[in-house]
Amino acid sequence: MHASIAPTLATDHDDTPVNSRGKVLVASLVGTAIEFFDFYIYATAAVIVFPHIFFPQGDATVATLQSLATFAIAFIARPIGSALFGHFGDRAGRKVTLVASLLTMGISTVVIGLLPSYETIGVFAPLLLALARFGQGLGLGGEWGGAALLATENAPAKKRALYGSFPQLGAPIGFFFANGTFLLLSWLLTDQQFMLWGWRVPFILSAVLVLIGLYVRVSLNESPVFAKVKKEQKQVKVPIGTLLSKHLKTTLLGTFIMLATYTLFYIMTVYSMTWGTTPAPNGLGFPRNTMLWMLMMAVIGFGVMVPIAGLLADRFGRRNTMIVITLIIIAFALIFPSMLGSGNPWLVMAFLLCGLSIMGLTFGPMGALLPELFPTAVRYTGASFSYNLSSILGASVAPYIATWLAHNYGLFYVGLYLAAMACLTLFALIASKETRHESLYD
Repeated sequence: MHASIAPTLATDHDDTPVNSRGKVLVASLVGTAIEFFDFYIYATAAVIVFPHIFFPQGDATVATLQSLATFAIAFIARPIGSALFGHFGDRAGRKVTLVASLLTMGISTVVIGLLPSYETIGVFAPLLLALARFGQGLGLGGEWGGAALLATENAPAKKRALYGSFPQLGAPIGFFFANGTFLLLSWLLTDQQFMLWGWRVPFILSAVLVLIGLYVRVSLNESPVFAKVKKEQKQVKVPIGTLLSKHLKTTLLGTFIMLATYTLFYIMTVYSMTWGTTPAPNGLGFPRNTMLWMLMMAVIGFGVMVPIAGLLADRFGRRNTMIVITLIIIAFALIFPSMLGSGNPWLVMAFLLCGLSIMGLTFGPMGALLPELFPTAVRYTGASFSYNLSSILGASVAPYIATWLAHNYGLFYVGLYLAAMACLTLFALIASKETRHESLYD
């Protein structure tokens, strides 16, 4: 069985317990799907619910911007989570750290569903919301890197990008069910019921999903790659210190390689929801359910393209594949305003489908590309930190900047903003090395 899972392993660690391929793929997928579900229900609620529940009423645009500011807090927490969970992931192991990150995310999400409103406790409502959102970011900061390592460190050498695409599938699956849950509640409840208590349901029910994820994760064996490092006592004392002192250039390259991916996704989802549901002339004025349905359908393209991108990255290399995809993002950004700004539901749907399909292409290879950049002793910390540091530069501010640009200058400048972020990613890719043939054992 050992050889069928990882034929590249040396014989001197053949006694290391090895996870079955199915268990690895399910565990990496289920955990990230739950974490991203938790994360995206916040993103959706930050646009359609929280401005009315947790902030003083007055100017609707100001309330939305305040809500999006709490949305951004999680992205500040994510690099901190990367350093915290990465430390234990590189010191104690992947398995125990993945369990801890899932618990942190789950508890924070349930707390959000139980918070009283601004009308009830005043200014403490947004403060507690921000604190719980910080906890969400802390948990997700440790989750992604561990899930990516779980997949790639158990993968056959020639299929690492395909295996690495499975934790990436958690993003579209989590988003699909997050939007689907809100859509179902909107259909079943009146607007008054939804705003009063219905929006809380997905946050509280996520506790059930977390228990399922924990059951899957606890049954895993440790990654054979980390088991080798631990057996030989090659762990470093302070992984984040070693990362920043010896692998700073690689960390920065990884950060900017992720930049276009983050900017694209949060413009396509959070900002598009904001623009689509805002009354004209400051938006399209579409009903909330219409935008939820469109996004839920478009995210299918995201999910389909993720494993395709993994196959392409295994066939043509991570660097070449990502350069071509980033050029596609730049081209898409230039037609951005004419499609989203048209007001035609069919063109808007085509815009969402194209953008999220491209998102699948750019996101798919990341599960292998970022872990392959770093040596085993700091791989958890390095992959997580660069991934989540990029979230501050790309994801956290993207909805806010896009909303501000569109309000003051028009949609054309939102497209330019996306193109500029993609250009930074393109430069980072050109400066990076190909990692397809890199060994994970060092």
